[in-house]
Amino acid sequence: MLATAAGKDAGKDQLQIIVKKEVSCMYRSQPGDTVSVHYTGKLEDGTVFDSSLTRHKPIQFKLGVGQVIKGWDEGLMEMCVGEKRKLVIPSEMAYGKRGAGGVIPPDATLIFDTELMDIAKDEL
Repeated sequence: MLATAAGKDAGKDQLQIIVKKEVSCMYRSQPGDTVSVHYTGKLEDGTVFDSSLTRHKPIQFKLGVGQVIKGWDEGLMEMCVGEKRKLVIPSEMAYGKRGAGGVIPPDATLIFDTELMDIAKDEL
C-alpha cells in the first residue's frame, strides 16, 4: 500500500492519497479526460453519505476542470483503470464551511474509497 500527500508533510489540512490496489498501465488519467469512477463516500466517523455502488453505476466526469470537488480533481490524477485509492480530503478541498445538502456537515473531512473503471482520453 502506497501513501502520498498533496504536500511535503501530509497533515489534517492536506489531501491524502492511499493506493489500495496498484495497477500497471500504459495510460494514466490526465486533466481533460472523461473518467468513470466507482466510489463510497464517508465522514470521519464512518457514516456513509453516498455510494455509486448502491446505484450500480459509476460517476462520469471530466477530470481536472472543476466538475467535482478539488480533492477528486487532484486525487484521481495519474490513475490506471482498475486502480483503487482511498482519498482523505480536507474540507477546504471538499465542501468547506457550507457543507452539502444536509448530508455533509460544515468543515467535514471526507473519506472516499475509489476505483477507476474507465478513461475516455481527451482528443483535441
